[in-house]
Amino acid sequence: MDELKISSPGANVDRIPEDISVEMRKIAHDLSNALEVIVQTSYLLGTADLKEPASEWLRMLDGGVEKAMKLNQSLRNYIKEHSSH
Repeated sequence: MDELKISSPGANVDRIPEDISVEMRKIAHDLSNALEVIVQTSYLLGTADLKEPASEWLRMLDGGVEKAMKLNQSLRNYIKEHSSH
């Protein structure tokens, strides 16, 4: 599953119970903070003159970071669309 499918705005969607959506928002926020550390570290490593195979590992890391950021954004959008606020 590469990304979450999100219903169109205004569609009749099931709502996430309030207590669960609050916890999901907290977890998504904490995940964003953890990912930001990885993003910044990846950026800083990109400024170093890395030789193979380290430069290939950095490319792999960058691909994973990009995918994780997109998935996290999809999760946050899903939570927002399916919760009361």
